Amino acid sequence: MARYTGPKTRVCRIFGEPILGNGKYLTKNSNPPGQHGPSKRRKAPGEYALQLKEKQKAKYTYGVLEKQFRKTFEEAARLKGVTGENLIKLLEARLDNAVYRLGLSPSRPGARQLVSHKHVTVNGVVVNIPSFQLKPGDIISVKEKDKTNTSITSVFRGKNQKFSWLDWNETEMTGTFVAYPERESVPENIKEQLIVELYSK
Repeated sequence: MARYTGPKTRVCRIFGEPILGNGKYLTKNSNPPGQHGPSKRRKAPGEYALQLKEKQKAKYTYGVLEKQFRKTFEEAARLKGVTGENLIKLLEARLDNAVYRLGLSPSRPGARQLVSHKHVTVNGVVVNIPSFQLKPGDIISVKEKDKTNTSITSVFRGKNQKFSWLDWNETEMTGTFVAYPERESVPENIKEQLIVELYSK
């Protein structure tokens, strides 16, 4: 199961944002990585460079590699509506992302691990595919025997940010994927139109 396993702080410095979690090191050194440091002679990025950077940011944010990202984009292009917004909706509908949004894990990589290790069920059936696409009405839950497993429940986030497209029942440890999110409701700072322009070339 392919995933990015390289240095996270380096990636955060490339984009100047804490897209892979804790951004405390950005306050110490927010310059892009490279041996020359904050060089004043860095050229302003061209159109293609900006589009490519935005695609890379989306891939790192959601933990998706190129082949799967391209497949998701092609699916978004087939759907009715704005392709860029459809892309974000499909990325948000991934099972590992929903587990993260519900607060079952402090990070997307952690959520991916919970899913791949068979700790999560969808509509009562164990699903161990992080890229599994949820549909409105799907019920996400921690496997019954894991609800009392402190090694799993201890990583749950305390006060979870509420998202309009997800509903969480803390007592039963179940969440519902209510609907595909509207673009303005998704907090990620991604300019999806640049990705559409890149793939349209």
